[in-house]
Amino acid sequence: MKTVANFIARYTAFLWVLLKPLGAWGVFAIAGLDGGLIGMPVDAIVATYVYQKPSLFLVYVLMASAGSAIGSIIIYLIGYKGGEELLRKRIPPQKFEKIHGAFQKHPFWGLMFPAMLPPPMPFKLFVLAASVSEMRFSSFLMAIFAGRFLRFSILAGLTIKFGPDIVRISGSIFKLHWQLVLIAIGVGVVLWLAMRAAKRKNLNAKMAEDSQRTA
Repeated sequence: MKTVANFIARYTAFLWVLLKPLGAWGVFAIAGLDGGLIGMPVDAIVATYVYQKPSLFLVYVLMASAGSAIGSIIIYLIGYKGGEELLRKRIPPQKFEKIHGAFQKHPFWGLMFPAMLPPPMPFKLFVLAASVSEMRFSSFLMAIFAGRFLRFSILAGLTIKFGPDIVRISGSIFKLHWQLVLIAIGVGVVLWLAMRAAKRKNLNAKMAEDSQRTA
């Protein structure tokens, strides 16, 4: 385990030397490669950039989110042009039908939610499933961008407060307690949606009351 951790640390350090002169475009490039077919330590790179220049954290978060969305276009095209057979080979039939059904009912949330989660979440399978389900291209890009934006924003905030080692710590926590993490995120999303619905309901009630007064 230590050997793998040392290899990842050295690999990340090597990439940082190559990408540092590129600034925010380095974040964009590494996220784009990670979003495509090449797995990259994008969280570690983003954390390193943020730790070096905390004042530019929002720029790095935006560039990483945009790069991830654009890089995922490669998988979208593969799935759109006949990726169902490829997807069926990688996951059991019952799981395929479950994921496919989720995208048919809630395509945006079905992709945004996995985009929020760090490795080892098999995110590329969800990207492939979204394209196989013929998800609208604009919604596809927005879902990935929104999910990655939340993920990298949280990562940036934790990095500023605790340092870049938070990537390793959070990754270990997710691997060991991934079910609890998913439940916590799910509860958070449900609460946010409930608060948003309540706010919209209050706004509509206020607008109806104002219209009755002016009538």
